[in-house]
Amino acid sequence: AEALCAERGLRLTPLRRRVLELVWQSHKPQGAYDLLEKLDSAEGPGAKAPPTIYRTLEWLQEQGFVHRIESLNAFIGCPAPDPASGEGHSSQFFICADCGVAAEVHDHGVASAIAEQARRLGFAVEGQTVEIRGRCPGCRDEAAK
Repeated sequence: AEALCAERGLRLTPLRRRVLELVWQSHKPQGAYDLLEKLDSAEGPGAKAPPTIYRTLEWLQEQGFVHRIESLNAFIGCPAPDPASGEGHSSQFFICADCGVAAEVHDHGVASAIAEQARRLGFAVEGQTVEIRGRCPGCRDEAAK
């Protein structure tokens, strides 16, 4: 994140850095209020205000450092932000319904199929989040016991 911000001429403030660290502490998507609870007053005045955390998450999302999981209204770190543009990429998320862990994959075939259907419909895609719910191997194994 530091290198990409430097390359793009952007400022990774202490609050942005801290929120990004908190998002990356877990493979489970984090809600804004969960992140607020983890921040402490040392983060600076106003850091614990909901508008501040939402602005910070929006900025991190615009830079491609985090993704928003729509169905959970939560955020997860992006392992491969686009270094060239800061624009998002198409991803698919596998979300465990039991433990909440989410895994991001980039299947270009899925993205191409969506783009082709949009083209046929004359639909201008402004963003996409493909979410697949199910059970991870660990939870399936636990349930089988």
